[in-house]
Amino acid sequence: MSNPNHQPQIANLTPESNSVQSYLSILQGIITRLASNSTNCKTWCISLVSAILVVIADKNKPNYAWITLVPIILFFLLDAYYLAQERSFRAIYNNFIEALHSGNATTKNLFVLVPMRGFNVVKALFDASLSFAVYPFYLTLVVTVIIARYLIL
Repeated sequence: MSNPNHQPQIANLTPESNSVQSYLSILQGIITRLASNSTNCKTWCISLVSAILVVIADKNKPNYAWITLVPIILFFLLDAYYLAQERSFRAIYNNFIEALHSGNATTKNLFVLVPMRGFNVVKALFDASLSFAVYPFYLTLVVTVIIARYLIL
């Protein structure tokens, strides 16, 4: 029978440890999925906006082109959210690696997948929306819709 007052040993970790490698693999998998989701946002947004513009052109209703702003804004926010989350997990990854190399990483640091202390979702979303990976794409899409509305439709 185990002693309830017994505290588990917190051992320092090495980069070669299986638990360290598993934890880093988990973090890398999450970061990869978030980056993939960001790419999918852009792909779906182009497809949806293009389909809406084709239907609008077919029905000869150019004023309805503004409907495309709804998916553009929604995908813009979702893409920025994924980038903000990706940055958060990269910070967790980098902080763990830094602690590991300085010899300060312990088993207590393993498998921690919560946002970092002081993480503000709104600020992170705002910062991510200003990223070169996000806003130029959606801004270009809005300009394309405006050009399509006034010059093509």
